[in-house]
Amino acid sequence: MKEKIIILGSGESGVGAAILAQKQGMDVFVSDLGKIKQEYKEELQALAIPFEEEQHTAEIILTATTVIKSPGIPDKAPIIKKLVEKNIPIISEIEFAFRFTKAKIIAITGTNGKTTTTSLTYHILEKAGLNVGLGGNIGTSFARQVANGDKDYFVLEISSFQLDNCITFKPHIAILCNITEDHLDRYNYQFENYIDSKFSISKNQDEQDYFIYCLDDEVTMQYFNKANPRVQKIPFSYYKSISEGACVQQQEIIIQLNKNNFTMPISELSIHGIHNSYNSMAAAISAKLVGVRNEKIRESLEDFQNLEHRLEFVATIKGVDFINDSKATNVNSTWYALESMTKPTVLIAGGVDKGNDYTLIKDLVNKRVKAIICLGKDNEKLHAAFASEVGYIVDAQSMEQAVQMAYNMADKGDTVLLSPCCASFDLFENYEDRGKQFKRNVLNL
Repeated sequence: MKEKIIILGSGESGVGAAILAQKQGMDVFVSDLGKIKQEYKEELQALAIPFEEEQHTAEIILTATTVIKSPGIPDKAPIIKKLVEKNIPIISEIEFAFRFTKAKIIAITGTNGKTTTTSLTYHILEKAGLNVGLGGNIGTSFARQVANGDKDYFVLEISSFQLDNCITFKPHIAILCNITEDHLDRYNYQFENYIDSKFSISKNQDEQDYFIYCLDDEVTMQYFNKANPRVQKIPFSYYKSISEGACVQQQEIIIQLNKNNFTMPISELSIHGIHNSYNSMAAAISAKLVGVRNEKIRESLEDFQNLEHRLEFVATIKGVDFINDSKATNVNSTWYALESMTKPTVLIAGGVDKGNDYTLIKDLVNKRVKAIICLGKDNEKLHAAFASEVGYIVDAQSMEQAVQMAYNMADKGDTVLLSPCCASFDLFENYEDRGKQFKRNVLNL
């Protein structure tokens, strides 16, 4: 009997999974509770893959042998509950694609830094001439790439939601950047459930595989026994010296693996701030583990271009720097952004609060922020947290207004930083839309 694959969600990962399932000769049906984007609809039509939009027809979905679920759909969704009742396996697109690839996988997770670490690792491997793909939570879906022809390596950014529906997924190298409270609404407000999800990246690894982790990250170290005991563990640290792994000494990154050393001054990294030293160490360890030569790693760390919406320099206008960090959708991300600010800062923050604890950044706000502009529908929590820490805290109703207010408040030599701490869905389509609106309004000043 032909396997019947039902795909819930029609974004890049869902359509990629549909293409791969069809290539494997399976029956495929795509169902989306929302509207399907025109480009994806045309693609499904061209391949004669049946689909529905703005509904989930239970009679069809419950005939599946396997369901591939978009990471955005929570477990409490009615259709998911019905599938669980019927014991129909639910997997992620990552799990599905993994079943059809022979590539070695470098998988990166963590609350913050995973997109930069993933992009940087891919950049190093590609520059070294390896046959490598980039996917997961970033760029083209893993499944689409596997369908279009396998690679020797895939570098994948993996969210906790994607890990939650992985069963056999086994990366050769897993990187856990850090763990701080995030997405607790999806984990019954139990931090430990989220921690379990992050550590599950190592659950299928064995003695041949590697687990790279941050020795300075409190939560990672507190729950370290959740990592698979069989895997080879390699730490990186900014503050402690390490004999096997990566660390910083006298402003130099030092990596020691099997008596093979790599050193590089931090000042030569193309991306700055302590958080980027962590990202660079993690990426460089993984590159060394797959045999990339030191000079290629050094070259790549020197010429890597930072990502859009992540501490992205936009412009200097009348002596004021504007920086777009729209991708900072949680408090810890904003902590990293503020930690790298060297000038008095006007902060634009706010949006959909996911249960944020603002005490984490109170000290940094007190030291570095002169004014806060709250850009969200409900800014009460921000006012309550920071009214006593800054000289000015005001509300804006649109990005245009927020940028104009920030410009008026900033003096020559200051920085205006968009680093929202929150999700974007109250006023924007997503963090990219928020970042693009910020850039457009800055350039219109």
